[in-house]
Amino acid sequence: MYDFDEIIDRKNTDSIKHDRLKAIFGTEDVIPMWVADMDFKTPDFIMKQVRERADHEVLGYSFRGESFYQSVISWLKKRHQWEVKKDWITFSPGVVPALTMLVNAFTQPGDKIIVQSPVYFPFYTSILNTGRQLINNELKLKNEKYYMDFDDLKKQIDSRTKMVLLCSPHNPVGRVWTKDELLQLGQICLQNEVLIVADEIHSDIIFNACKHTPIAAISEELANITISTYAPSKTFNLAGMSTSVLVIPNKKLKIKYENYIGDFHLHMGNIFGSVALEAAYNQGDLWLQEMIAYIEENTGLVREFAVKHKDKLALIEPEATYLLWLDFRKLKLDDDELKTFIINKAKLGLNPGIMFGSGGEGFQRMNVACPRSVIKQALQQLESAFRQI
Repeated sequence: MYDFDEIIDRKNTDSIKHDRLKAIFGTEDVIPMWVADMDFKTPDFIMKQVRERADHEVLGYSFRGESFYQSVISWLKKRHQWEVKKDWITFSPGVVPALTMLVNAFTQPGDKIIVQSPVYFPFYTSILNTGRQLINNELKLKNEKYYMDFDDLKKQIDSRTKMVLLCSPHNPVGRVWTKDELLQLGQICLQNEVLIVADEIHSDIIFNACKHTPIAAISEELANITISTYAPSKTFNLAGMSTSVLVIPNKKLKIKYENYIGDFHLHMGNIFGSVALEAAYNQGDLWLQEMIAYIEENTGLVREFAVKHKDKLALIEPEATYLLWLDFRKLKLDDDELKTFIINKAKLGLNPGIMFGSGGEGFQRMNVACPRSVIKQALQQLESAFRQI
């Protein structure tokens, strides 16, 4: 049994989540529940391998050996029943850098790229900061659940549309897209020769008997137009290791991407990142099982709280991720007022919904990958803030 109740003091460790509160929220006096970073201790089986590699005391140029690829292949087959070939796998220093590199490698300035808001904000910057046109196919919210708007998607596509950035599972709304939904999206992209870039970084953290389907695993045709991104960084909290993988079954697309990343000499990666990934994927099953169960219980506390305060708050039921999408629209506050309320009254450091784009108005994103005592304290503070309204 792993101890997820342990409080780890992360202050003064150059932690973005804990040491940048003043810069982000204007005060140190908030509970940090924002950036997608767990407050759990890195699993012992990962730390053991990292320490053993450090003990070698030579940290020169390195490459990813056979064991690296086999750990990825085994993990994707075990978790998602997808049989990936070694020559489909390539490297990126992170999923976010991959988004921008893929946009640059496979589209031209002025080309149109589709996102489905409200969505993880680097999707926007990877498009707008590279001179591409952002096209928004906003998700539809029905009965506190989100769905893709396929009719709108078809209308949005024209000859300049070259790519869709798919968040699967979706951050922040927590949807695990069904195979049928992904197939509909895929068919539209096939018919219009639109490349799919699938951010599947949250695909290991799935709840409620849902099942993640890699869109590239649905058919050979979809695999041929899809680039899928994975990393242990969310699953095992290894973002600081700057190591992720791309799965690109289409040989021509893979060569083009590798030529692009090679131009920047980013292809070798991080020694410790490779070691950590292998340890996570080879030994992480039990830890992940227990972590998911713990997150589900944390989510249960927030769910009970939302039911108790249903006149002020609604929880969009998560099917994946440890990031909860909270609907505060019943408070009738504009986004500036809501931000002030959350920070100054509830003393919580959450992500404002508007940073995720259209459809995020009136929402906040809460990270519940933390000890349960932190969740309880946060909910007490939010209840106290509600009483002040």
